[in-house]
Amino acid sequence: MYVLDANIFIQSNRAHYGLDFVPAFWDWLDQAFGTGLVCSIKKVGGEIAAGKDDLTTWAASRQHFFRPMDAGCASNLTQLATWANAGHFTAAAVAEFLAAADYELVAYAAAHGHTVVTMEKPEPQRKSKVKIPDACVAHGVPWMTPFGMLRTEKARFILEP
Repeated sequence: MYVLDANIFIQSNRAHYGLDFVPAFWDWLDQAFGTGLVCSIKKVGGEIAAGKDDLTTWAASRQHFFRPMDAGCASNLTQLATWANAGHFTAAAVAEFLAAADYELVAYAAAHGHTVVTMEKPEPQRKSKVKIPDACVAHGVPWMTPFGMLRTEKARFILEP
């Protein structure tokens, strides 16, 4: 299963897969959720809900897409926090990571054996921000870009005749 970062929804809607001109992407997400292929977490849903656009409306009718953290995530949350605090990151970077959905996203994926899907790129030497791919690598959690996910799953968005 794939666990989607907030940027998959937000950047996709604002750029290359807008709800208004690539509805097939959003239909694919609905179908993929329905078959148990993709999900996200409540905190990502909260980040989307903070917006005031068509994506906010889309997500509001799909609350079931955003799963709550569960007891199985607790030890992964602890491990991630320990890793971030013991690393080379600034105190501000660690505080931002621990307050954001990114922290819970990686922990959820680790606890459930899922793959994180994000548009972030790894920056292992960066001190001012904890990046999702770097947290994933440090904890043995697979991750990929949305384009990798779509290719792996052989998604196709074809124009109507």
